Amino acid sequence: MKQIIVLLCCLMLSAAGMAQADKKTETFKVYGNCEMCKSTIEGALKKKEGVLSKKWDVKAKTLTVTYDPAKINIQQIGQKVATVGYDNEYATAPDEKYKKLHQCCQYQRPDKKQ
Repeated sequence: MKQIIVLLCCLMLSAAGMAQADKKTETFKVYGNCEMCKSTIEGALKKKEGVLSKKWDVKAKTLTVTYDPAKINIQQIGQKVATVGYDNEYATAPDEKYKKLHQCCQYQRPDKKQ
């Protein structure tokens, strides 16, 4: 009985290790200004399938995401962030979304003059 329990524990640990190997963490530039931006940027990924964690750094203006590459890729993550108004390395926000951002959140766009 003891051997069966040990074997089951080993199998569970092995399966957990395999699940850990299926995730990827990347950091990329996302433009924004403040804590309100942080909330919106991270919120864009709140319920997206495959995103395991996300954290936007206000000072560095970078988003670190951990995701399951079998369900979503980094370009899709960038596009999701752009759909709420934030330009990033992978996608440019539509002008109408950018213009709807709160005034304090309207960052200097990297390739656009304001």
